Amino acid sequence: MRLPHLGVNSLPLAAGAFAAGVVFGPTPAVASALFQAADLSQERFVLVAAPIGDGVRAQLNIYEQVKPTRPCFAVAPGSPAPVSPLLATFDFSGICSRFIDANGYSVRVGGADLATSYRLTVLRQSGDNVLLAVPTKAGAGPEMLVARTKGQGAGFLQLVFEPGWQLKRRAYGGRNLGHVYLYRDTWPDAAIQPGLPVVAPSPISGLSGTKR
Repeated sequence: MRLPHLGVNSLPLAAGAFAAGVVFGPTPAVASALFQAADLSQERFVLVAAPIGDGVRAQLNIYEQVKPTRPCFAVAPGSPAPVSPLLATFDFSGICSRFIDANGYSVRVGGADLATSYRLTVLRQSGDNVLLAVPTKAGAGPEMLVARTKGQGAGFLQLVFEPGWQLKRRAYGGRNLGHVYLYRDTWPDAAIQPGLPVVAPSPISGLSGTKR
């Protein structure tokens, strides 16, 4: 895991709070002041349901093509679409980025950074693999369907965003960081998530990084 270096001089008003946040997680007010969501080139990324162990379970991986030196991944046609994680076959330092856990990605809705109140999990459900954003704290908000593979299959499978979702990059003071958001502008409508309360929480965040 590699965290971007933020010098003390770049934090004139919140240096102490930020330094504490590296260890304990920033408070909601500090997180709101620190982090923004920056646009990125969606075509450089792929979301993947990556098998764990014997393949019965899967987890979210996100691969990024940083430089065109050589391909980091290949997506085959199909539904679901198989993904070849080519970056696993060479030293991809400086060429690709790989986000494999909560250190590298988190959920954000509008101005609310939900890194400490939501987790992302891949589940097999009704002949599909679904990526869910699941609240970890009471009152944090509804469970949200983020993406799906559109069918079941073996190996690495592409996850396709549901309408309204996209990737954005976490930023500080206009500087892009090594962390991506699974982002939507607004909370989902109750009609889309039947039976789940829609409660927009206060912005909460955790400081995270990426695998390179």
